[in-house]
Amino acid sequence: MAYYRKCLEAVTEQLGRFKPEKDSPGQFLEAARTSLQTLSPQKQAFVWEVLSGCIEYRKLLTVVVDAFYMREGRLCLRADYNLFQVICYLATFQLEELGFRLFCSIVRSQPADKMRKFLGFFFNPLNLCSWIKDEWSLIYETAHVKDWTDPLLRWQPEVQELISQLEGQSTSQPPLSKAKVTEPKSFNLTVPRPRAIPVPEPVPVVAKATPAPQSTYQPPKEPKVLEMTKRYNRRRAEELLLRANLEEMRCAVPRARGEAPTQGSRKLQLRFLPRIHKTPKLTFYRPNKVPVKLNTATVLREGALYQRQVEKELQRVDKLVDGAGDFTEFLEWQKRMRAKDQEEQRAADVCRRLRGKLSHEEAALARQQLLRENRHRATRKREEMAELMQQCAERRLQEEKAQKELVEQVAEGQKNIKVAQMKLLKGRRQTVQEVAEESRARLQRSAAEAKEEQRRRCELISQLRALESQPKCQGKLVDLTQIPGHGLEGEMSIVELRERLALLKEAQQREEEERRDQIIRGKRAKSRELQNVLEQISLCRTAMGRSAALRWEEKKAAAPGAPSQDERVQELQRRIEERVAERRRQEAELSVPALRAPRPKPRAQLKAQHWLELEQSRERRLRAMQRSGSACGSARRLQAA
Repeated sequence: MAYYRKCLEAVTEQLGRFKPEKDSPGQFLEAARTSLQTLSPQKQAFVWEVLSGCIEYRKLLTVVVDAFYMREGRLCLRADYNLFQVICYLATFQLEELGFRLFCSIVRSQPADKMRKFLGFFFNPLNLCSWIKDEWSLIYETAHVKDWTDPLLRWQPEVQELISQLEGQSTSQPPLSKAKVTEPKSFNLTVPRPRAIPVPEPVPVVAKATPAPQSTYQPPKEPKVLEMTKRYNRRRAEELLLRANLEEMRCAVPRARGEAPTQGSRKLQLRFLPRIHKTPKLTFYRPNKVPVKLNTATVLREGALYQRQVEKELQRVDKLVDGAGDFTEFLEWQKRMRAKDQEEQRAADVCRRLRGKLSHEEAALARQQLLRENRHRATRKREEMAELMQQCAERRLQEEKAQKELVEQVAEGQKNIKVAQMKLLKGRRQTVQEVAEESRARLQRSAAEAKEEQRRRCELISQLRALESQPKCQGKLVDLTQIPGHGLEGEMSIVELRERLALLKEAQQREEEERRDQIIRGKRAKSRELQNVLEQISLCRTAMGRSAALRWEEKKAAAPGAPSQDERVQELQRRIEERVAERRRQEAELSVPALRAPRPKPRAQLKAQHWLELEQSRERRLRAMQRSGSACGSARRLQAA
């Protein structure tokens, strides 16, 4: 037995060194072979074979040993984990090869109580046929698992006899001698002094809080001004959006000239337009001067800007006094060049607008050509669709016949399937009943164990509560005026410590008040400086506003006239006239065969009438908006002047 005990100790020692997440199995086995060279050849071969098998089937062995620790091995040590893995491997894969006699010798070389528990758990037929087989089937094929579990069930009687022998051996062992119990002794504590009455602390006087200013409860004026500005901007945005939508719809739908809109087109157009809710008697204000609260950084930045501008102007005046040249001639030349550039820009804008009109006319011609081609294509499509519909009808009849035959075949197959389903259902019901009976018995055993455990816990809790209910002497009297006497420097009583802390707090309050006074004086000086800077800024703004008004008057007086017509503009106008004449001629050609054509269907006639009315209504609304826009623009110009 000592021989097998040493072999198993060598295997468990090597398994304890193996780390699956870090070590490679092949490299670890090579290193283990070199470390086992000190053993005899026979022992070395046995140890290396068992070690390699445990590493190869590590997942299967882990399933069994983990379940053993969770269910019946709660009191076993975790140090015996590798030993149980080795015994599980020998019983599963080496029992036939070793023989039952040699296996019994290996088992008897280990502690009897541990082996009895593990073998009783592993060779339990209920465990082998239920969850162990299912867990192993998740890792390997079911055929291999069956080849491993069937031999274990055949060795069941011999293993039960071995377990009974191990149980008798464990009961025959003498019990361990009881150790000497330590007897506790009570502490020899000094008697506490009586507690002195503490000195009451003075009630602190809280300073009266400063009331909140009246402006806290009043709403500011800035939100009202901003709300008025938002409403004004929203109204302008809605007007611009309405104009843009009208222009897009006018360009999207072509129509003939001289057609008047109808009531139906007006309703359809209003449905596409944005909805504007009008409220009678509303007054819109256009704020010119919105009060803006400036912070310190903004005021100082603007003051520095105006100061730099004043210094620059003074330097320019000094240079002129010293005899520097004037830029009047250069400014006049610059103004002439700028006027010339503006004239060219206006001519380019006119050319761009005329090119847009020309592209519009060309697009109309292209649409007419596309309409003519679509008519020819539609007639060809109708003929092709008629042929395809006839072919589809014939194909549908053939498919219906084939489906009927398929339905008959499926109905015959359903009858045979129902018989097989009934047989399968009976077998499943019988299996479910057997499993339910086993689970019911297992639940009854677990309920009895839980009840016993609960009773034992209740007894322990009652004993603990009885120990806790015993009276205990707690508390210690402390004299606040007495010095501790530990022999340290600067020792003092608690009363003296409180007095010194109060004096220190008063000194800190005096320092805070002095700092607060300094901060207030600094703020007042800073506010006076900011007031002076604001006065300078207001003077500079007034002067700059005056100069800007003068420049605006000069610009209005020197406004140029209408742009001159050049050769590019005349050429574009001539091409536009040619495209318009060609488009009218093609419209006339398209309208002549339409009169001779047969009377259209009511639906097509109503659709054409609808589009004509829609286009007329859009044109009339666009003209009204243009008149109102021109009137508003002239009113704004007069107001600005």
